[in-house]
Amino acid sequence: MISTIHYATTVNKGRKDRNTNMEIKKPYAVDQYNKFVKGIDRADQYLSYYSVLKKTVKWSKKVVPYLLNCVLFKAFFVYRMLNTNKIKYKNFLHEL
Repeated sequence: MISTIHYATTVNKGRKDRNTNMEIKKPYAVDQYNKFVKGIDRADQYLSYYSVLKKTVKWSKKVVPYLLNCVLFKAFFVYRMLNTNKIKYKNFLHEL
């Protein structure tokens, strides 16, 4: 793992390997990545459910629908933060 902001240290995970009974260690960069990646994974997950992309050879025909899809998800995310109404993403897209 190459990182310009993390040191080359390891952190203990508090678990032991079953076979060797040694503590499991992870690089600090991997630990930080796993800690903060959840929002990105969730956005990609939602975008994959109701994708607006079509199969095409030209990549330029995919850029605008992908960016539109990202904007719609961000609007949904902001809507859910500002309202107490817990609407689902699919219903949000239908209402929009």
